[in-house]
Amino acid sequence: MHRWRLDTESTVPPFEQVRLRILDLASSGDLAVGTKLPSVRALATDLGVAANTVARAYRELEQAGIVLTAGRSGTAIASGGDKIAAQVAEAAEAFAAVVRELGVSHAKALRILTAALERS
Repeated sequence: MHRWRLDTESTVPPFEQVRLRILDLASSGDLAVGTKLPSVRALATDLGVAANTVARAYRELEQAGIVLTAGRSGTAIASGGDKIAAQVAEAAEAFAAVVRELGVSHAKALRILTAALERS
């Protein structure tokens, strides 16, 4: 986290950049389960943003089950790729069910999915 910087030219809000960076590091295993994250103030100072920006990112990650905040003990990675992979697999199953129900071909479904991924 220390060498990473926010993209000030990006249209993505700073809190979302922080959230996505931590999510990426957790899912790749670069931040292992149990790894303690910097305090809100320390990370905010390091990134040059308001403490509320980092606090919001941490809060959203906690709601998603990616980090766990334990008061004075700080915030640590609670889960990594397993939880993320499970959520993606669940969404894929739901998508596949709709595709089958509507009789959409696999090729067309993949084109629709690819287009959706490229838009976001």
